[in-house]
Amino acid sequence: MAKVEKTNEQISVKQNRVVEVWKQFKRNKGAMVGLIILIILILIAIFADVIWDYEADIIATSSKDRLIEPCLEHPFGTDNFGRDMLARIGYGTRYSLIIGFSSVLIGLLIGVPIGAASGYIGGKFDTILMRFVDTFTIIPSLLMTIILVSIMGTSMINLIIALSISAIPVFTRITRASVMVTRNNDYIESARAIGAPTTTILLKHVLPNCFSPILVQATLRVGTAIISAAGLSYIGLGVPLPTPEWGALLSASKSFLTRAQHMCLFPGLAIMVTVMTINLVGDGLRDALDPKLKR
Repeated sequence: MAKVEKTNEQISVKQNRVVEVWKQFKRNKGAMVGLIILIILILIAIFADVIWDYEADIIATSSKDRLIEPCLEHPFGTDNFGRDMLARIGYGTRYSLIIGFSSVLIGLLIGVPIGAASGYIGGKFDTILMRFVDTFTIIPSLLMTIILVSIMGTSMINLIIALSISAIPVFTRITRASVMVTRNNDYIESARAIGAPTTTILLKHVLPNCFSPILVQATLRVGTAIISAAGLSYIGLGVPLPTPEWGALLSASKSFLTRAQHMCLFPGLAIMVTVMTINLVGDGLRDALDPKLKR
């Protein structure tokens, strides 16, 4: 009975914490605007197949509709094959968000356990493991991504893997730093004293208290991944055409900058708005989760 009451009390504390974070987050108007736009983008990505027909709107070409400027029928104009730019950019939301969120998720699933083990165990294990991680940080992340994609080949899956590998050291280091601060707290010492297994201590007591900086970093990293993916697609090392990924759309517009500026304008705006939106959400989470920043 006492155990059930203790569990209910823990659940209540967590719920109160979530409510408090949400109230603090709502006070940030920029973060709320970013959250609304991000939800709209996610809905577009999910229901892209319902909104547009892939074969008719994304792939099919029309010689008579080539390079039409923005108008009522084609709000974002058409490309050099007569395809509607609004449909291609809208459908490309799916690819860009999948690349951004998937690469960060994989980086989290690998980097967080490594960083947690390194920071909690410490000693020679920490030294050896972090020197191994340092070998990946010597090379700039974008350069490493280019090298990996060049080796594995150009495809969306290979791009996600390459971006994930470059994100692992970032999450490893931030998790390790947070765990090293948390591991010497009194409640951790109490858990050790009663003989709790190391895995239980890490999962139930250490990592939940390191969640805030990891979540904020993950949110901001999504924007970085989207920009990196677009940059690689622009130079031909990302998602290959005719897939309507935003970087690939920018790459296709290079030859038409003087006579069809809309071909590069709208994909560029899509990248800018999405990354800005994600950064606003990340800043809002940082302010809401950090007690020192509460006003």
